[in-house]
Amino acid sequence: MGKPVILCVDDESIILDSLEVQLRNEYRDQYLYETAENVEEAMEVIDELQGDDIPLIVIVSDWLMPGTKGDEFLIEAHKVHPGVIKIMLTGQADKDAIDRAMKFAGLHRCIQKPWNKDDLIEAINSGLAKT
Repeated sequence: MGKPVILCVDDESIILDSLEVQLRNEYRDQYLYETAENVEEAMEVIDELQGDDIPLIVIVSDWLMPGTKGDEFLIEAHKVHPGVIKIMLTGQADKDAIDRAMKFAGLHRCIQKPWNKDDLIEAINSGLAKT
């Protein structure tokens, strides 16, 4: 079994790059970091991790993406990995989407963009502390 993975999903590559840098600076080589620019790509990553028996521990997902919205993605991911910490990172999500993600995906936290690195790290740490 490999190192646990943190998966970041956003349709903007600059956001993904920023998230990965912040996570690497905080956690160094404690985890592996995967990124996906859309939900289909994210589901492929999740399937590959599951097939390789690599634990997925955190998903950080945008809400407003082309095609499938973040709450819908997190609900689908929750069906396969209910124990994964799910964080929505968004400047666009409406209250109904956040409520759906909390109810049906076990959303741990919703953080507004632009985000504060300390808030993101605290959300991840507090989620992992509950597992």
